[in-house]
Amino acid sequence: MNSSVHIHRKQLKFLIIFAVAIAAGIALSIFWGQNWSLPRSPMAGGATTVINRTSRGFEQPAPNLSEAELQDHLEGDRAFEAVFVTPPAPVNSGLGPLFNNASCAGCHIRDGRGMPVKGQMLVRVSLPPGYPTTSEEQEVIFESHPEASVTLGNAPPVPGIGTQIQDQAVYGYQPEAEVEISWQKSFGNYADGTTYELRSPVARITLPNGKPLPPEVLTSLRIPTPIFGRGLLEAIVDETILALADPEDSNKDGISGRPNMVWDTTAQKVVLGRFGHKANIPDLLQQSASAYVNDMGVTNPLFPEKDGSSDIDDRTLNTATFYTQTLAVPARTMVDDPIVKQGEKLFNQANCAACHVAELRTANYEIPALAHQTIYPYSDLLLHDMGAELADRRPDFAATGTEWRTPPLWGLGLTQTALPYSGYLHDGRARTLAEAILWHGGEAAQSKEMFKKMPQSDRDALIRFLNSL
Repeated sequence: MNSSVHIHRKQLKFLIIFAVAIAAGIALSIFWGQNWSLPRSPMAGGATTVINRTSRGFEQPAPNLSEAELQDHLEGDRAFEAVFVTPPAPVNSGLGPLFNNASCAGCHIRDGRGMPVKGQMLVRVSLPPGYPTTSEEQEVIFESHPEASVTLGNAPPVPGIGTQIQDQAVYGYQPEAEVEISWQKSFGNYADGTTYELRSPVARITLPNGKPLPPEVLTSLRIPTPIFGRGLLEAIVDETILALADPEDSNKDGISGRPNMVWDTTAQKVVLGRFGHKANIPDLLQQSASAYVNDMGVTNPLFPEKDGSSDIDDRTLNTATFYTQTLAVPARTMVDDPIVKQGEKLFNQANCAACHVAELRTANYEIPALAHQTIYPYSDLLLHDMGAELADRRPDFAATGTEWRTPPLWGLGLTQTALPYSGYLHDGRARTLAEAILWHGGEAAQSKEMFKKMPQSDRDALIRFLNSL
């Protein structure tokens, strides 16, 4: 293809996106200016909300970005979509030698949840807390996995692997292991006699020498989490999140959310974690940098080569991060539907809202468009004990092997539209929202039992409410 034609098409794409963003911004301004009877909650991301329930609903820029911010967002989009190749190469050089995927978008397809299949799932690994590791083993780990230095303590890296199995390799290298997934089924009944089927993943991990992973190694299967709305979650002050914590269950409601206190590589101190399945990452810059080095083997300014060089520069890392910060949140739908309203009532009666906190507020933030917004993520960003059946036995900073961060529920109803066969929960085991609820245990066991005792019409109403988000 003629290069000038390719450039013109790219420019046309960006102009179209820009025009759509401006139009959406005008529409939102009109929406807020009217004395509508609709509640504010349909606008899940405040002024960053877009009215888009299509398969591209998670990929839209926040409509209230300035023109300069939109250009940065689009540059970050290109970085997010970039496919890395083995060095040396004039463009996107630095893949591997060990990796899981060749691009950010390769895992985060259409910026939504991932699928529980090879190429989408990751395997986190570590040794049990206090497991003896020699200084020589640690030195080898840190040379090949520089990010592992901040995850010691209660989750020592595995010698020769680090903290994540990289199951692909460039030519001339061997992957760290081969991962095969099978499914184990279980069955149960609702109170009305309706049967259901659940499944849980079983990972078979084989090392290059043909042997299985040693039994003392702790493993945790993970699927990618949605990208959109993350900047808003970053813009919530620590005090707001900490105020929701109740580690001793002082109000005796059976819910005892705890913050995960994690290591901040940039600030070199312990801070509040809020991103990742176990809230083990403090901010989006470090999440991006960790994904580059862990998932793609791409070194960067936060996790450089031993000599201080890196495969990507500050600009690439920062714009890719900016992209994840400034994606819009899709508006809710069916807010006037009486069945949806009944489902929301049941959601609250079952005490789901104790963890899935509907409304939060952002504060001052480096990106003005995201500051001082009333948002509806349906999460407290805290850790909760979810019971033995969801446990991975693998601690992560303050998080125990049974604790998981409350995942935000906004955009939930678009999940299958954006990427059919996406999974729910940390490892994608749940194929439907009902299955996801039925896996809840620990602090959420009572809520699950209330759901199981509901007549089918009420269960359907609650699911319809979740699909309106």
